[in-house]
Amino acid sequence: MKYKTLKIMETRLLRELDVQPTNVVIENALGESYLAFNELIEIISNNEFSLTYEWKYYNDGKSCLCKVLNKKKTVFWISIWDKFFKVGFYFTEKTRLGIVELDIENSIKEDFKNSKNIGKLIPLTINMKTKEQIEDLLKIIEYKKKLK
Repeated sequence: MKYKTLKIMETRLLRELDVQPTNVVIENALGESYLAFNELIEIISNNEFSLTYEWKYYNDGKSCLCKVLNKKKTVFWISIWDKFFKVGFYFTEKTRLGIVELDIENSIKEDFKNSKNIGKLIPLTINMKTKEQIEDLLKIIEYKKKLK
């Protein structure tokens, strides 16, 4: 199984307002997981996906997050943690059923099924550590891009 529950203390990084999320800063934070992060960024930036991304410090969460966009629509978010990164999507009640139909790891579907709504939105969060996880992630990205 590619998605083991992390049994480590989760520590969110990039919490300092004056620290810019450069490749060096991100690589130091992620360690070996940087390989997966770097490959993901390369894939989503290519012509097939044509996504853009922007880093910004958000005062409400007191950390720097990466917003990944398809034109002006937010597709997902990336947050940097100690030795891994999290990818977060938000779906509505109407669009949540499409996740169940995707050919992705059952553990992702189970976690999503059990996630608690944030207002009208349903979060899907994946802790990313390895390149092997990217395949499932890309299927979710493609689904999210097709939504109106």
